[in-house]
Amino acid sequence: MSNIYEERATMIAAGDLQEFVPFGRDHCKHHPNALNLQLRQLQPASELWSSDGAAGLVGSLQEVTIHERNKECWQLRKGISDVGEEVEYDEELYVAGNMVIWSKGSKSQASAVYKAFTVDSSVIQALWCDFSVPQDKCEKTERSSEVVEKCICILQSSCINIHSIEGKDYIASLPFQVANVWPTKYGLLFERSSSSHEVPLNPTREPLPTMFSMLHPLDEITPMVCKSGAGLFGSARVQYVADYSMRIVFLNAEPSILMTYDATQSLHSIWTLRRVKPEEQNAVLKFSEQVGTPQHAATSSSFTVHLRSLSKGDSPVASPFQNYSSIHSQSRSASSPSIHSRSPSISNMAALSRSHSPALGVHSFSGVQRFNFSSHTQSPKRHSICQSPNSTSTDSVFAPETELIVPELCIDHLWTEAITNMREKNSQASKVFITTDLCGQKFLCYLVESQLQLRCVKFQESNDMSQLIFGAVTNIQAKDAAPVESVDTMLVLEGNGNLVLYTGVVRIGKVFIPGFPAPSLSLSISNQMPCPSTPLDSINTPSKSLIKHLGHFDEQLVLSPELRDSSKLQDSSYIDDCTFQQLATFIHSIRDPVQNRVTLDLSNGSMVRITIPEIATSELVKRCLQGIKCILPKEVAVQMLVRWYNAYNAPGGPSYYSEWNLFVTCLMNMMGYNTDRVAWTQNLDFEGSLSPVIAPKKARPSETGSDEDWEYLLHSDYHKNVESHPLAKTLQLDPLEVKFPKDNLSSSHCLDSSTLLFPHIPAIFCVLHLIYEELKLNCLMGEGIRSLVILLVQLARDLKLEAYLDYYYRDYPVLVKTPRQICIIDPAQTGFMHQPTFFSAEPPSIFQWLSSCLKGESVPPYPYLPGICERSKLLVLSVVLYIFGDETAVSNEASNYLSKITSGQQKQQTEQEEYGCSLRHSTSTSSLAEKLVIWMTNVGFTLRDLESLPFGVALPIRDAIYHCRQQPASDWPEAVCLLIGRQDLSKQACEENLPKCKTSDTQVLSSDMPSTTESEEEDDGMNDMNQEVMSLIWSEDLRVQEVRRLLQSAHPVRVNVVQMPGVNDHDYIEEKENRLLQLCQRTMALPLGRGMFTLFSYHPVPTEPLPIPKLNLTGRAPPRNTTVDLNSGNIDVPPNMACWANFHNGVAAGLKIAPASQIDSAWIVYNKPKNAELANEYAGFLMALGLNGHLTKLATLNIHDYLTKGHEMTSIGLLLGVSAAKLGTMDMSITRLLSIHVPALLPPTSTELDVPHNVQVAAVIGIGLVYQGTAHRHTAEVLLSEIGRPPGPEMEYCTDRESYSLAAGLALGMVCLGHGSNLIGMSDLNVPEQLYQYMVGGHRRFQAGMHREKHKSPSYQIKEGDTINVDVTCPGATLALAMIYLKTNNRSIADWLRAPDTMYLLDFVKPEFLLLRTLARCLILWDDILPSSKWIDSNVPQIVRENSVSLHATEMPSSEDLNLETLAQAHVYITAGACLSLGFRFAGSENLAAFNCLYTFAKDFMKCLSSATASIAGHYNLETCLSVVLLSLAMVMAGSGNLKVLQLCRFMHKKTGGEMNYGFHMAHHMALGLLFLGGGRYSLSTSNSSIAALLCALYPHFPVHSTDNRYHLQALRHLYVLAAEPRLLVPMDVDTDTPCYALLEVTYRGTQWYEETTEELMAPTLLPELHLLKQIRVKGPRYWELLIDLSKGMHHLKSILSKDGVLYVKLRAGQLSYKEDPMGWRSLLAQTVTHRNADARAFKPEAISAFTSDPALLSFADYFCKPAANMGQKLKVFDLFSSILYECVTQENPEMLPAYIAIDQAVRRLERKEMSETFDLWQIKLVLEFFNSRSHQERVRKNPHRGLFMNSEFLPVMKCSIDNALDQWLQAGGDVCLHSYLSGQPTDESQLSMLACFLVYHSVPTPGQLLAGGLEGSTSFSELLLKFKPLKLPVRALLRLAPLLLGNPQSMVL
Repeated sequence: MSNIYEERATMIAAGDLQEFVPFGRDHCKHHPNALNLQLRQLQPASELWSSDGAAGLVGSLQEVTIHERNKECWQLRKGISDVGEEVEYDEELYVAGNMVIWSKGSKSQASAVYKAFTVDSSVIQALWCDFSVPQDKCEKTERSSEVVEKCICILQSSCINIHSIEGKDYIASLPFQVANVWPTKYGLLFERSSSSHEVPLNPTREPLPTMFSMLHPLDEITPMVCKSGAGLFGSARVQYVADYSMRIVFLNAEPSILMTYDATQSLHSIWTLRRVKPEEQNAVLKFSEQVGTPQHAATSSSFTVHLRSLSKGDSPVASPFQNYSSIHSQSRSASSPSIHSRSPSISNMAALSRSHSPALGVHSFSGVQRFNFSSHTQSPKRHSICQSPNSTSTDSVFAPETELIVPELCIDHLWTEAITNMREKNSQASKVFITTDLCGQKFLCYLVESQLQLRCVKFQESNDMSQLIFGAVTNIQAKDAAPVESVDTMLVLEGNGNLVLYTGVVRIGKVFIPGFPAPSLSLSISNQMPCPSTPLDSINTPSKSLIKHLGHFDEQLVLSPELRDSSKLQDSSYIDDCTFQQLATFIHSIRDPVQNRVTLDLSNGSMVRITIPEIATSELVKRCLQGIKCILPKEVAVQMLVRWYNAYNAPGGPSYYSEWNLFVTCLMNMMGYNTDRVAWTQNLDFEGSLSPVIAPKKARPSETGSDEDWEYLLHSDYHKNVESHPLAKTLQLDPLEVKFPKDNLSSSHCLDSSTLLFPHIPAIFCVLHLIYEELKLNCLMGEGIRSLVILLVQLARDLKLEAYLDYYYRDYPVLVKTPRQICIIDPAQTGFMHQPTFFSAEPPSIFQWLSSCLKGESVPPYPYLPGICERSKLLVLSVVLYIFGDETAVSNEASNYLSKITSGQQKQQTEQEEYGCSLRHSTSTSSLAEKLVIWMTNVGFTLRDLESLPFGVALPIRDAIYHCRQQPASDWPEAVCLLIGRQDLSKQACEENLPKCKTSDTQVLSSDMPSTTESEEEDDGMNDMNQEVMSLIWSEDLRVQEVRRLLQSAHPVRVNVVQMPGVNDHDYIEEKENRLLQLCQRTMALPLGRGMFTLFSYHPVPTEPLPIPKLNLTGRAPPRNTTVDLNSGNIDVPPNMACWANFHNGVAAGLKIAPASQIDSAWIVYNKPKNAELANEYAGFLMALGLNGHLTKLATLNIHDYLTKGHEMTSIGLLLGVSAAKLGTMDMSITRLLSIHVPALLPPTSTELDVPHNVQVAAVIGIGLVYQGTAHRHTAEVLLSEIGRPPGPEMEYCTDRESYSLAAGLALGMVCLGHGSNLIGMSDLNVPEQLYQYMVGGHRRFQAGMHREKHKSPSYQIKEGDTINVDVTCPGATLALAMIYLKTNNRSIADWLRAPDTMYLLDFVKPEFLLLRTLARCLILWDDILPSSKWIDSNVPQIVRENSVSLHATEMPSSEDLNLETLAQAHVYITAGACLSLGFRFAGSENLAAFNCLYTFAKDFMKCLSSATASIAGHYNLETCLSVVLLSLAMVMAGSGNLKVLQLCRFMHKKTGGEMNYGFHMAHHMALGLLFLGGGRYSLSTSNSSIAALLCALYPHFPVHSTDNRYHLQALRHLYVLAAEPRLLVPMDVDTDTPCYALLEVTYRGTQWYEETTEELMAPTLLPELHLLKQIRVKGPRYWELLIDLSKGMHHLKSILSKDGVLYVKLRAGQLSYKEDPMGWRSLLAQTVTHRNADARAFKPEAISAFTSDPALLSFADYFCKPAANMGQKLKVFDLFSSILYECVTQENPEMLPAYIAIDQAVRRLERKEMSETFDLWQIKLVLEFFNSRSHQERVRKNPHRGLFMNSEFLPVMKCSIDNALDQWLQAGGDVCLHSYLSGQPTDESQLSMLACFLVYHSVPTPGQLLAGGLEGSTSFSELLLKFKPLKLPVRALLRLAPLLLGNPQSMVL
């Protein structure tokens, strides 16, 4: 063959072409647009975009053109999916008139409108843009998380509309006329359009900035700064961009650069765009302050109004933009820039309006020019680029009050094109884009239409990734061009209408468009396929034309003179396809490139969209190309790829060629082979397809065929492959006899050394070998490996690499047989070949490497190609980590085990960073297995990858996974949990990442609730409870239904009064109504308990109002069920009786809403009732929203609205709600709100507001809540004085003073909560002493402070002396002391609170106050509280104990000098106080001792009430105390639903007559509510804050009637919510997604009272308080174990509990849940223990469905384990399969099933001598070596019951079978074969495959190694042992070789 490759016109066939019409054009016709409304399409929820793919979004904005005809324009970009994966559709943004239509669609799916917008005026431009919104700074600043808002921007003449994908709309008005908008990485960039009159002629005028940026729609539009190079004074100038002649022609987001065109100089420049640095901001802004005088201040023009100030420092004549400057490192990210492009069509700019507002006078920015000395001396004509800027300072002057606008973005100069002599004035680039060539080099190309030139500037990143370096410019003649991103090429339209494909600046070839109307001449091309077997043309660009024949490169219609090789082309000439010009239609321009699709604009006005074909589609070819590309020098690589691309994509396509065969042919041609003469490449045509189409190389004389054809087929490799295929054996096909044709073997060919790739053959061979090793690690690439090995063998043979040939033979004995045909490489030419440094004489083998590793031998580094052999790298490192235990391998220096192969060194850094992602993700790890698994997930290894690994290689990884699966940590990320197969954990981790939102199960309503009728079911307000969980917690009885029945207040109550004989009807009706009135006292108290029961159980629908059940105060009288009503007028009913009841009803309804619900201000207002009767309910609803944290969302405006209405209840609810929502925040706005309602907090001079008393009380408590725990001095001082506030004149402060004083005391306690004696800065207030005085009485101190004036005049109502009224102040002061000294164990304060121990002193204290004192004392001495009745009695003073009536006494003792009544009352109250403190101490703990103790006291009080002595203590007092004890009991058992307490509550519920008033009912039902708090999901906490809230809620003085607020404001009862915390843990079965039972083991931390202890709980259960716990473990054996370690932090568990406590668990295989199998007798293991003696078939495959839900295992059991009737021989196989399945299911490693079966099949194949490849044998060998490896043995020793991965019986049996099979072969004549192999003689064909199996299994060294070892002539076995030591041959293999080596005919095999 000749050495000269002639230029040949190569053609590339473009893919399918479709007519293209912008979708929006059609849609516009139908879009409603009569009204100029802002029409919005509702947003589909599925289309919310993630923040991935941001670069793609902005970067790939495509070119915009405006059609003159109908002013429409559109742009396309690559579709971006919801979650950021690859999607194959285009998105189109179409603009016409005042409409913008955004649609999506592709070839396969029809286009559909995604959004359509209509705006008021005509749209100038529409574009996509991302705005990044930085999150609040308080988060961790290291990784400042920015949320990306994806938006569409629509530019109109006066404003820009911005619509985000989330549905936010912004409108920003524009302060100037905009010429162009550009999307950047940071936000929008505006170019101001300048009209001609604005360019100032007067040199003293300041030009205005021309470029502005807007980083977010809500930000200001700020001017941009540019940084030009160092000037006269040696420092880089920073100034505003204000050069009118400079226009942006292109802007790119990644890398963030822009290109400008300077009209005056006709030069293009490139700038980097970045955020401005603080020093640059200052540099620009400080000029504006230094210079000038006020009279020059900017006058108010319309411009100044909008942009409050700008300053600019350069004169307009000289452009500051010609200086080079460095690029700042912060401007660029280190990631490789993606190649996107965007370019405007400036030619149509005239269409845009440029009118300016006339008010914009230039004078407004004039400044003093006194510093501008060197200003205008030079002539404006330029000679050098690097001249300095002209002016030296910025001197615009501003009035001091104008605030400066701080610039946000800065542009740095990078490159300017060289000045040429012949510059045309209008040579502005009409299109700019960035393209990458096939080797990854980047070019910025810009098209200068006037000169028909495409100029390509090469650029690359500097080594430290901080800046871009621009290189040489290449010009290509072109009329138009567009990048083809996904193929790394660009399409160029040449002047004569040809479409040519380039990669970078290398021409690939013309593009032939099938189906394009072409003239008759060019039709011959499609039938005449260019033959791909000849070497392809070399590089050509128009500038260096290589065409010798054509002289100049003018492509007129010329017949191509090279009629290549006429034998092949017969006599048809090859016509150059440049005949488009004769056509009516020719290509006019190219537009809208997306991925590999591009639109051609034809001259007849239509458009077609074509696809540029991919470079390769088969995985194998892609891999090989990638490998070869990375090893060759760049220039050679590009040429090789160009030739391949031409061959692959020639018109007609490789239809009868498989892609691989085409690749081999092409590659070998380029290496210098003559593929037509090499035998096996001749036959390649047939391998790819079975179609008997003979390649066009062969002339076919007749249609009938001949004998030679058959011969030809028999010799084809395809035939040999089929024969060796296992299928041929199964079908028992006899091999056909082949008569070898003589000519093939004799002739040999010489390689052509002048070809492109000849010098690189060894390198290419190496790379292909490594790819071969890499493919071995993927089970799915088997076909590819077989194809590749044939090529490798040919190359190895020609390079005379015996070791490699032997290696391939061992892998594929059937494919690699006798030497075929050797192509001789001329020894003289071998000198031209580059021997690469990484070439090794021993073939690198990944299996061999892993095997040595497992044996613990030292190993050389394994060579790998970065980016191509990723799997090899991964496995090498993971085995090193897991087997050697070398953790450094994965963390940093991988070089000890891997040697990297590259052609150059440029990729060094990125690689190192990649390893860095070691274990720093900080998850807790201990063992190697955990480290391995976490490292693998960090590098992106998934289960799918694991499944495609061969089983032997995967075994160490599976073993690690198995160990991790047993005991994982609960805080591992989702990906790790997925890898180790713990769906329970991965689902948990997945839930963690979701925002708090409602989980599905809260909505579940089970229908098994017994209900009488549907209608009454609807409205009792309790039907949103989670029945499923409650039925698990309380499964034995119907207590939940009972609670519902007791707490419902929506149905009429039964009024059962018997009519006595003497009673007339009228009296009877009155009697019934009085009875109803009594019952209503109870009904009105119910909502409080219902609120507790349904706490946080409901997620409202935002479109519906919250259903509030009616409070029903009517009754039904049996027997006729007549209605009884209180409004009949027969009896007196108190006015406003139900108003507080309604309030509580509203709170109860509002508290159903869970804190995680999605609620907004509008919904809250939307719930406001229409009629005024329901205002009280709404007031309660507002308070509830505050308690669950939603009121913070209510707009301030609405809060103000509600308060001005002056509705007392609404104000109370709102103030308490807002304060609870802002608990402890000291929020100023709320403080102001509350202060208005507390006169004491207002300044003394303020007008007196008439605030209702109850609202004042609420406001005071609100202050306490907002300042809780802050010890704020001023607040504390005011509240302290308010406790003792005297009554004022008139009616002020005279009624209900007690509740105000109490509120002030509680608030003071909250503000100083738990601070004890360390009240910093309050010592002068003497807080404790003052409180003590309030408690015991004494002289009133002089009122200090601002409010003296108010209290000068005494009250006209109440005569109060100058002593303190203890009755008013005592409760507040006592509780304040309790809260301030809470848990401080301060004895001195506690002694103040001791109950008096003399009769005299007892008479001075109200018995009720004794309860409070006892309670306060015990709360202070927190640690002394003991759960025993002895401790409770110890609180009662001796005198009371000795003389009082015991609770059990029956008759009255008599005593003269003691007041028995006083003593009895003191006794019961003190006891109740102690019980209440016990309740606080053990709140929510379910402490058994505390429960028993309180339960006995409750029983005692009940007995006492019914005994005769009850009258001494007084019924009312006993009832109060009983209520207090009942509440204490409920606090201890909160949320547990304890049956005994429920019975007590039910008993109290039934008592309705006599002393039972509204308050007692309230207490009893609160107790009932606490018992079932939140439906069993919530419990109480004992934190300080919770105790404060509970003290307010459970204050032990209950209202007498429903409107009684004298002693305590009723609304405060609801503050218990602040003490409730979710503590229910609900195990959720991950497979069925239903709640289930699971055994938990809870470990408590040790405390002063008990050691560290462990307790077993059956979940779902309430956990103890979290701070008491050390860890929680889900215990086996039913479920997979799971550990939550609280010592590392509680946030994980807290987040689980807050999301309804769902903890995902997974049943182990062979286990049933506790519900189905409570005792565990039905489990699989139990079943087999009893049948252990029977054979494996005791396990019936049918039973499997009970033990696994895996469909694969079920169908395996179905098809492979059920023996049929006539099986006979195969029964054994079925038994084996059954036992394998049993093993996998019980050992919980079903993923091992394929491995078991593969091993079994391989061994069977070996026994039948049918191994055609030794792949499986290698795997079995690796498995055996893994189990013998030292590290595995150690693991088994440490943990004998775990991780025996495979049944101990299975492997030895398999090993034995292999040994037997091979030994039998040896005895049956295999030894002869082996001997001839070892001595290097040819061996018998039929034995080849068994020989290879023997060699691989026994790792026999190659003959070459044996010779080198000098093993000939050994005489004894021991000598052999010594000599084989360095070869590391196992002894068992040596035993089998010894007879042959010692020349001793008897085999030593036993």
